[in-house]
Amino acid sequence: MKLAAIDIGSNAIRFQISTVLDRGPKALFKKLEYIRFPLRLGHDVFTTGKISKESIAKFMKLMKAYKLMIELYEADDYMFCATSAMRESDNGKELAERVYSELGLQINLISGKEEADLINRAIRSYLTDHTYLHIDVGGGSTELNIYVHGKKMKTRSFKIGSVRVLEHNDQPVMWTDMEKWIKSNMKKSYGRVTAVGTGGNISKIFELAGKKPGKTIGIKTVKEVKSRIEKLTMDQRIYELQMNPDRADVIVPASDVYVKVMEWAHAQSILVPDVGLKDGMLLYLLEKNQKQRKIEF
Repeated sequence: MKLAAIDIGSNAIRFQISTVLDRGPKALFKKLEYIRFPLRLGHDVFTTGKISKESIAKFMKLMKAYKLMIELYEADDYMFCATSAMRESDNGKELAERVYSELGLQINLISGKEEADLINRAIRSYLTDHTYLHIDVGGGSTELNIYVHGKKMKTRSFKIGSVRVLEHNDQPVMWTDMEKWIKSNMKKSYGRVTAVGTGGNISKIFELAGKKPGKTIGIKTVKEVKSRIEKLTMDQRIYELQMNPDRADVIVPASDVYVKVMEWAHAQSILVPDVGLKDGMLLYLLEKNQKQRKIEF
């Protein structure tokens, strides 16, 4: 079975198609194709409230390209999900309707809770019965989830993201609200807290720390890597650290979010499993298709 997931984020749009190798207790996916296109919808939306004509033109070309990729790989199923930027834009719904009308592709404008639920599918296998605070920092929003003994206790989405912070479209009240939520919900009875980080920026920080996916790093190391990046120019980040230009400018604002959340939660370490929304989408598609096959039989 071949499945495709398209994550329409605020900073970039990701396409991944994978084949399912194992239908046992734990699904095993083999990546066939991965494309990350740097179309920053959040720049338009968080500044003007809507997606610009220039971005719409690129977006339509990209959707056509992704449709062709789905057809060429003969995907059995696929899913398009749009997050913070597109769901908040004045013309996001209109653009999704245009894509459906012209290309026959259904784009799901998912809520922060739905986004968190999909990501949680991807991180479950990395969690034990300890206490975790899952932090997913995107371009336009940050999703937080509290796990205790393998059970999700609380979830919340905040309008704080790397692109928002970079372009100063975040509000002090949003930070205050997030701090209050963390401090009121991370109860002492839960014991020691380990953060779980998802998102391209924390994965890059993890890589620069010289660690392998699935391991943990301390908050001190996160701060040290952030400080190292901060001292470099954009060109140095791109050429010396091998960052994409649209990663080089948002990685410091994103790391600020991870550090503050960890400090407020008193989390001394963070686990970075190198999975994200697209991985949760693939798991959702697999589960959906398995259910449909059972019904058919």
